[in-house]
Amino acid sequence: MAGGVGTRFWPRSRRGLPKQLLPVLGRQSLLQMTVARLRGVVPPSRVLIVTARDQAAAVRRQLPAVPARNILAEPIGRNTAPCLALAALEIARRDPSATFVCLPADHAVADVRTFRSLLAEAFTRAATGAAVVTIGVQPTGPETGFGYIRVGARLGGRTRRVRAFVEKPTVARARRFVRSGGYLWNAGIFLWHVSAALALLDELLPDVIGPIRRATARPRGERRAALTRAYRRIRSVSIDVGLAERAPEVLVVHGAFGWSDVGTWTALAALGVEPGSPVVPIDAKDYVVFNPDRLVALVGVDDLIVVDTPDALLICHRDRAQDVREVVRELERRKLKIFT
Repeated sequence: MAGGVGTRFWPRSRRGLPKQLLPVLGRQSLLQMTVARLRGVVPPSRVLIVTARDQAAAVRRQLPAVPARNILAEPIGRNTAPCLALAALEIARRDPSATFVCLPADHAVADVRTFRSLLAEAFTRAATGAAVVTIGVQPTGPETGFGYIRVGARLGGRTRRVRAFVEKPTVARARRFVRSGGYLWNAGIFLWHVSAALALLDELLPDVIGPIRRATARPRGERRAALTRAYRRIRSVSIDVGLAERAPEVLVVHGAFGWSDVGTWTALAALGVEPGSPVVPIDAKDYVVFNPDRLVALVGVDDLIVVDTPDALLICHRDRAQDVREVVRELERRKLKIFT
C-alpha cells in the first residue's frame, strides 16, 4: 500500500514524491526496503503495488524488478480499505487460490529475518481458513501514537486470537497495556486468503467493493474513467475500522522485530538515523536536522526539528512533530502550491 502523501514529512515529502519514495533511512527508499524484505517469501513477479496515479511513474522507476502491470493506480486516495479491495479483485482474477499480505510501504523493520519468519507463520494460518491474520509487535514502551491489539488464547507457535483492536490510547492507558502483557502494537499488516478477503468486503463493505468491482470489470479502454467515477462515490475507510475490527475471527502472529511506522521526523532520531546533514551544535541537544546541502548551526536551543529544502523551511518543536500535517492543510487551504 503505497498511495499515502506523507504530510508529516513535509517539506521533504511532497504529493508527487511522498515519504515512501524517499530514502530517509539509507540509500533505498522506504518502498524499496519494503519490497526487499519480502525476498525469499514473495517473488517480485507476485508483488503488487497500489499507489496514486500521480506517483505510479516514480514507483515504476524505483522498482524495475516488479512488472509494470503489477502497479495498480488509484485515481483518488480513499484510505486503505478501497486499496485492499482493488488489490484483492486483481489477485483473485490472476490466482483465485492465492493468499496475500497487505503491507504499508513506509515502515521500517530492523530484524528482517524474524519478520520473514513471522510472515511465513502468518501465511500458513491465513491459507487454511477464513480468518483475518495480522502481525502484532511486542511493545517496547507505552507509545500513544500506535493502535493496540488485545490478545486472547494461544493457538501454538507465535499465534494468538485477537480479543479486540484498541485505538491510540492516552499515556496512562498505554502504560497499563504494556504492564499487563496482554497487548501488542498494531502494525497495520494483514494477511488473507483472497476468497476470505473478498467475502468480508462483500459482507462488511459492499458500498466500497461494489463500485470498484464494476469498474474493473469494464473493457480495458473504459476502465480508467470508470474507476475514477467509482472512487468519487465510495467513502474513505481503513482496513482496521472497516474490516478487522468487525471480522468474526482474527488471529495475530506476534514478535519483536525492530518495527517503526516512521511516522514523523522524530521517529528518525528514535531509530538512530543520522540524516547526514552538516550541523554545528553549540549548547544544543535533542535536535533533528535534515539539510544535506547547507550547514546548520544551532545555538542554545533544544528539542528542535529543522528541515530545509529549496522552497520551504520547517522549524518546530520535537513534541509537535505530529502537527506538521497541519501546515500542509493550511497550505492547501490557502491554495499555495508548496506541497505539490
